[in-house]
Amino acid sequence: MEKEKNGLEAEKDLDRMTVKELREVAADIEELVGVTAMKKAELLSAIKKAKGIEGKKPVEKADVTIKELKAKIIKIKEKRDEARKLKDKRMLNILRKRLNRTKKASRKLSHS
Repeated sequence: MEKEKNGLEAEKDLDRMTVKELREVAADIEELVGVTAMKKAELLSAIKKAKGIEGKKPVEKADVTIKELKAKIIKIKEKRDEARKLKDKRMLNILRKRLNRTKKASRKLSHS
């Protein structure tokens, strides 16, 4: 992606950049610290704030409660037990990953 000569990327261009590209842009801004640890949404808001670009707030995922996540965990465990009975290794692997992601989301939600 070619940067404009004056160094000011349009808001549209910033939103389309990858995290790696955003980190490069943020590294050029002296005010920003801890760029390598930032996520894309954090990088976008920090760059826009530093450059004075007004924009939309990043769209966040739908809010879910811990109770809903716990119910989802129970359903996944039931499906996992069925897959074990059928000895379906592929489905077991999929459900294991799904269960881990859901548990991680539950822990993250409970700590915030």
